[in-house]
This record gives sequence, C-alpha cells and structure tokens, in this order.
Amino acid sequence: MKQIVIEPLTREAYAPFGQVIEVEGAHHYPINGGMTERYHDLARVELGGVHPRPLVSIARGQPYALPLTLTMVERHPLGSQAFYPLAQRPFLSIVAPDAGGVPGTPRAFLCAPGQGINMAMNTWHGVLTPLGEVSDFLIIDRGGEGNNLEEYFFPEPYLIVERN
Repeated sequence: MKQIVIEPLTREAYAPFGQVIEVEGAHHYPINGGMTERYHDLARVELGGVHPRPLVSIARGQPYALPLTLTMVERHPLGSQAFYPLAQRPFLSIVAPDAGGVPGTPRAFLCAPGQGINMAMNTWHGVLTPLGEVSDFLIIDRGGEGNNLEEYFFPEPYLIVERN
C-alpha cells in the first residue's frame, strides 16, 4: 500500500487546494469601539450552480486513529467547503489534485489547534477527520439545486502515516 506522510498545514502548501483559516498572519483591525479584533476575509466562499445559497452548519466528528487507510475521496463541483474546529483540537485535511477528472496523489495536512481550512470548489478531499477525541466543526458550504457531490474510490488504498 502506498504511504502518504502527514505534512504540517501552511498557507503556501495548501494554496493549490484552498485557504487556511487562521488568525496568525491574517489581515485584522479593531471594531466595536476597539473591544473586538476582526480577522477579515479569511476564506473565499464559492457558490455555483442553480439558485445557490450559503449553508452554515455544525458537524460533530468521531475521532480517527493513525495510521489511517484512505479508500475514498469526494469533491463538490458547485461550491467551496470550509471547516473550522470549535475547540482547540487537531484534525487532518486530506486533499488531492485533479488529474483529468479523477484524483491524483493525495496529500494529508495536519491542521493544528486554531487552524481551519476552506477547500476550493471542485477539490478532491477526504472525509472530516478529527484526531484524538470527538470534535465539533463549523461548516460553511453550498446549498441549492444540483448534484454537488462526486465520490471516487481508489483502486488501491493509501496509508496515511505520521512523520517520523
């Protein structure tokens, strides 16, 4: 089985797949009479298709153990999808470039506490993958008409492993 080594999540490494949502290094300014700091425009919400509308949801994910066998990825051709943890817990973002309509070699990013991700429209990705314990996530994605889900099952699974 081919192995994918987990990488740390950085804006530069994740750029081909979307944006990292974090306050570190983000544009910010005070609001509400200086009592609040706004970290502004952290992700590009993309909505396509017929009658799109943004959805705001919360998902409660069960934790995964490493190493992790990756058998399937999915993508959403009509909208981006953002995940931001509601507790200071790590999770994985597993993504893959498009290779002629199917996913290429996946990459796995360790999202540190305080980091979230926004996957660009039509980006191949694994399922929500919290680590350690049950975790809640704020999700921003697309609602509306049309099929916004494609799944792909790898002929040979990948093994996601921690860096030594």
